[in-house]
Amino acid sequence: MTETPSSESVPWQPAAFPADPAAARQLREWLDDTSYALHGVGHDFRGADLTNGEFPGAWLIDAVLTGVKLANVCLYRADLTGADLTGANLVDADLVRAKLDRAVLRSARLDGADMVKASLHDVDASGASLRGTRIMGASLYDVDLRGADLTDAVLFHNTFRVTMDDTTLVRGLTGTVLGPVTVVSGEGSRDVSGADLEAWISARGGEVQVIPPQRRVQ
Repeated sequence: MTETPSSESVPWQPAAFPADPAAARQLREWLDDTSYALHGVGHDFRGADLTNGEFPGAWLIDAVLTGVKLANVCLYRADLTGADLTGANLVDADLVRAKLDRAVLRSARLDGADMVKASLHDVDASGASLRGTRIMGASLYDVDLRGADLTDAVLFHNTFRVTMDDTTLVRGLTGTVLGPVTVVSGEGSRDVSGADLEAWISARGGEVQVIPPQRRVQ
């Protein structure tokens, strides 16, 4: 019998490199030696298709990732502080322990993403899609979720100081959170917590338990 020659696995390559020459060069240099984390601080990755890429621990502080295809990527422990991810495709992305403080996630797609223990402080996620996203043990503080879609998202013991409005979709949203949530309406804004927050989400098709603040041990 003739044996079929074994073929070595082909190293991952992006479907499209960034349009910016400096960012493309940085990415190519990293692909030649992936023994260290990708260093993309301040680089402009627009035009790139990085679907299925593995970027654990990547340094992407202040990077421009507007509209970049990042579906099913691994960004475990990546630092995306201040990154612009407007309209980026992060469907099914691994964002476990990722740092997204001051990032822009306007209209980004994070459906099915894993955001366990991620940090999101002072983040604009208005209009973002987080359908079925796992947000567990994460810290969301001063996050704008107006117009966002959290359908079927799963929460668990998150700091959840976020802003929502009547266009924020929470149908099927489940889990536990620490509030309060700022709700914006035509009458202005108000902080909603405890049973009132549970009722507000329940009226919109979700079922979330709000954990009361823990008392300090004297």
